[in-house]
Amino acid sequence: MIEDDEAPKPPPGRLQPLRLEPMGLAELTAYREELMAEIARVDAEMARKKSHLGAADAFFRRP
Repeated sequence: MIEDDEAPKPPPGRLQPLRLEPMGLAELTAYREELMAEIARVDAEMARKKSHLGAADAFFRRP
């Protein structure tokens, strides 16, 4: 078995995966809720940016 220190490092990214095995159901539920809240925040920002892009397209009459 590979020790944690020798485990391959994940590529750099925004979020690093957590080890889920030691977490209990309550911790997993809380973690999932945090992730869902972050997804909702990202979705809202994407919608805002799409709206601004649509307004700019309409202003400049892009097809």
